[in-house]
Amino acid sequence: MNINEFLGYRRENGRVGVRNHVIILPLDDLSNAACEAVANNVKGTMALPHPYGRLQFGADLDLFFSTLIGTGSNPNVAAVVVIGIEDEWTNRVVEGIAKTGKPVVGFGIEKHGQHNTIMRSSKAAQEYVQWASEKQREVCKIQELWVSTKCGESDTTSGIASNPTAGNAFDKLYAKGCTLVFGETTEITGGEHLVAARCVDQKVRDGFMFMFNRYQDVINRHKTSDLSDSQPTKGNIAGGLTTIEEKALGNIQKIGKKCIVDGILDKAEAPTGPGLWFMDSSSAAAEMVTLVAAAGFVVHFFPTGQGNVIGNPIIPVIKLSANPNTVRTMVEHIDVDVSGLLQNKLTLDKAGDMLLEMMIRTANGRNTCAEALGHREFVLTRLYESA
Repeated sequence: MNINEFLGYRRENGRVGVRNHVIILPLDDLSNAACEAVANNVKGTMALPHPYGRLQFGADLDLFFSTLIGTGSNPNVAAVVVIGIEDEWTNRVVEGIAKTGKPVVGFGIEKHGQHNTIMRSSKAAQEYVQWASEKQREVCKIQELWVSTKCGESDTTSGIASNPTAGNAFDKLYAKGCTLVFGETTEITGGEHLVAARCVDQKVRDGFMFMFNRYQDVINRHKTSDLSDSQPTKGNIAGGLTTIEEKALGNIQKIGKKCIVDGILDKAEAPTGPGLWFMDSSSAAAEMVTLVAAAGFVVHFFPTGQGNVIGNPIIPVIKLSANPNTVRTMVEHIDVDVSGLLQNKLTLDKAGDMLLEMMIRTANGRNTCAEALGHREFVLTRLYESA
């Protein structure tokens, strides 16, 4: 298969997506019901309910807006209807998304009523769906594809097979000039020196260590000297990973052997150029995938040992596993079976090619397992308690 090009949707700002979603985006938890009503009225739209948006402040509020605006701005999204309880914050999200040039409109419930808001939003959503349905895929260069990675439900097979497969694919995409991202600050603990050594220069290295030390400061502030209740998880331990250092060494395999860390991103921040970027993020699967989607990435690699079922509303999550038991018992969740690596029936180079082939098929329109099964986990990252 030719991995130098794919069929994508070119957006108004020049970015290329691999899906053509029309989303109904709630500004706040109070607007979820209205958004879901609109999505029920207009087939071909998708509501993204979430539990936040009231009484947030400071950096937490900034991240909230960045995530919502970034989600609507993602190239996999053709058009957006935003619904909020009031107009001011609703318009802030609309204005942020509008900078991409894509169709977006917002509606406030207060002073209009819920029924009236649903009616007006449904009319706009129908127009957007019909407009988006005429969009055609076009041939795009592989360099225009933004790819993210994160692993989940890891076990011993992750670090020795499925994560290195993602790394092999990343090495090949990096050489072609793609834009790539990895993260999971918590799961680099004990291997941070290895990532620091891969940074392109001292400035990037300092930025990475700042992000890593910021996380360590959180641990120290909460007097949590060991992470045994959450890192590694009970499932990780059952899968043979006994320490966070073991998990970290496996996690780092996802950036391959040749990639250089070219830049550092804060949560939901978009990269400014091609190369491999590190994003400060939690290792919680749905949270990180939501953050990289908000940063503009359009395809995600997700190695799993014991079978994480994660999906995302707007970016396809390609799951791969090298655990033969997981491939057998959770076959409906695994897009790429690389268990042959453990049986000497498959080389790492071939496994990487298999993942890239699935990436192109997915970019061209194939539904991932998560998409086919309706997994649309949209989980915002919170920094503080509400005021």
